[in-house]
Amino acid sequence: MPTRLLKKSFELLRGRSPLIYRGQLELPIEREIVKDRNADKGGRSFYFFDFDDNIAFLSTPAFIFHKDTGAELKLSSGEFAQVHRHVGSTGPYADYKLDFCDRNGTFRHFRDQDLTWLEKNLMGRRQVFVEDLASALGFPDLQWKGPSWSCFYHAALNKRPVSMITARGHHPETIRNGIRLFVQRGFLPHEPNYLSVYPVSHLDIRRELGDHDLTMSVAALKKAAIRASVHKAIEVYGPSPYHRFGMSDDDPHNIELIVEVMKELKSEHPEMSFFVIETQAGRFVKWEVYPDHAEATLCAKGQDLQAFEQLTLLPK
Repeated sequence: MPTRLLKKSFELLRGRSPLIYRGQLELPIEREIVKDRNADKGGRSFYFFDFDDNIAFLSTPAFIFHKDTGAELKLSSGEFAQVHRHVGSTGPYADYKLDFCDRNGTFRHFRDQDLTWLEKNLMGRRQVFVEDLASALGFPDLQWKGPSWSCFYHAALNKRPVSMITARGHHPETIRNGIRLFVQRGFLPHEPNYLSVYPVSHLDIRRELGDHDLTMSVAALKKAAIRASVHKAIEVYGPSPYHRFGMSDDDPHNIELIVEVMKELKSEHPEMSFFVIETQAGRFVKWEVYPDHAEATLCAKGQDLQAFEQLTLLPK
């Protein structure tokens, strides 16, 4: 059993809440299909999601390596998101480094494995993302549902166009296969209405996003994926001054660059609306983005989550 989930199970047995401020609270909100806010005017609401620690908490670890000894240190995805900018430079991780080898390096569990026909068809092996998600779904909802689960469910239920924009390096079909488990296990009524799927560390996706030399950062690749998804939305659904775009993410650095690219997009499409949901560290902030600034329109923490969820199914 993964350490994080084992700890939470132990806390449940002791009668304590398993760090529920990090996950999605079970709220008494009746789910119903609702009309898109601007559908009668030709507008659509588009939902962009990061996956890890946002839609769901998985046990997939990242690894950093001591510069001198080569000893590896395992970090959860949430821990890594908080400290990765300091690895090798300052603080307790100054003596560590990242290793970008897909087979043995920092993100080896965030990449697809080369499974043989025998492994897939006779042994039933699946890619790590699918296996980790299947494992998480075996635990109570409060342990795996991320802070944006409710918004994700709302988007899927109402067939809003959805883009998955994740730092993972799996093939897009692997991401779809994992999300299909939500349907098979009864957590979603049907698969999302995919607009795009961008696991931005996948080599083909990196090149598709313009990173031909494979030098762009994950945050920069996410910026490119957001821009590409907005362009695809306009291509598929046509231009409209009533389109609304929203993205949720838990990584503070990614949030900064998401706001940055949405400022650019707002300048290019001033009639459209752009939003960011920041879901890190138990804090929920809804930002509306303008060409020169972003305004926090909703904030919530702890006991305020119920009111927040009712208002932040963004965009409606």
